[in-house]
Amino acid sequence: MTQDQDWSAAPQKLPEFPVFLAAPDLSPWMAGNAGVPGVWRLDAPDGKPGPHVAIVCLMHGNEIAGAVVLDGLLRQGFTPLRGTLSLIFANLDAFARFDPANPTASRFAEEDMNRVWESAALDGPRQSLELDRARALRPIIDAADKVLDLHSMLWPSEPLMLCGPTAKGRALAVDVGTPALVVADHGHVAGRRLIDYGRFVEPEAAATAILVEAGQHWERATVRTMQDSVAGLLAATGLGPARAAREASRCAEVTQVVTASSGAFTFTQAFQGGDVVRQRHTLIAVDGDVEIRTPHDDCLLVMPSLRPSRGHTAVRLARFVDCHAPI
Repeated sequence: MTQDQDWSAAPQKLPEFPVFLAAPDLSPWMAGNAGVPGVWRLDAPDGKPGPHVAIVCLMHGNEIAGAVVLDGLLRQGFTPLRGTLSLIFANLDAFARFDPANPTASRFAEEDMNRVWESAALDGPRQSLELDRARALRPIIDAADKVLDLHSMLWPSEPLMLCGPTAKGRALAVDVGTPALVVADHGHVAGRRLIDYGRFVEPEAAATAILVEAGQHWERATVRTMQDSVAGLLAATGLGPARAAREASRCAEVTQVVTASSGAFTFTQAFQGGDVVRQRHTLIAVDGDVEIRTPHDDCLLVMPSLRPSRGHTAVRLARFVDCHAPI
């Protein structure tokens, strides 16, 4: 994490995004074995009881690192020590369009699949490839006790876990342990993510979902971080072997979501996720005629998007908190 920089310096040139990963061959897994294409159910030997854990990849079709990880689990013949493990290859339509020569073009086919997880959309009449796929996956999601949604990022950032707005989400993220940075937030104005889906944010419900942002798209290190996250989840739920002690978690809460309101949103720097701006009221961006300044000291920048489009999240601003403090 970058702690001290000269935030008044001139904006830097934006990075390019080479593709160091090959998309895995998912043809052996397309049919699934759970009644839904692309979904695999793995049960413990002799039906040993335990939680139903689901791991989701390819919520966005170009985030192929998660598919590499789940493909590896299936090829090695992983069997949970107890309970049930569901492995979900989510947006197969978008994944089929992935082209390493134009890797940003296949995030989705018709709409962002991670903005449709609310009853108004899922139970409504509207149709799209992503919405129809979410409806098909909904019974598996409804049956899961714990869900880990594997994601990666376009812009450089420290890996992190998003735990949503609940204490139970933060507790699960801390138990998983990798990445060490855990951020509580309330999502996006554009629609609900899977981790915001009803039962996962209902305080009285035990079901919990977290999202890992494991690093940049198409980087080998991102695959390794996801593998560590999956191992942490399996250990925390008893479906996999225990792990050695990990780095202590650091927790933060989002205090402000900055949504681009114009097509002229510009950061003052090529910020990276995990950067900390020390002083309150520091100018970090301009949105048309509006200045965006840090609302407090030691302001953590969460996943800044250096080329945000109008109506989309440009950055989340957060403050560090005690991991055991109430949310």
